Amino acid sequence: MKTTGKLALFVGGTLFGSYGFKILGSRDAKRFYTHTTAAVLRCRDQVMRDVETVQENCSDILADAKAINEARAAQQEKSYIEDAAKA
Repeated sequence: MKTTGKLALFVGGTLFGSYGFKILGSRDAKRFYTHTTAAVLRCRDQVMRDVETVQENCSDILADAKAINEARAAQQEKSYIEDAAKA
């Protein structure tokens, strides 16, 4: 690539970068960033509420499963004692 071509690309990139910073720092862009951030925060809050609900449901399921296993173990122990008494 010729030196003039490289120089043209450098100057074009510099100008594009300068205007890019102006565009990214504009009032409209900042408003867009603010609204986007607010939407993300609302989404995060909803996800956290959903996660909390799932955790509560899992805790209930775990407690019920433990109760079932304890009842089953007690029933097996009772059957074992009855079988031992018969023998």
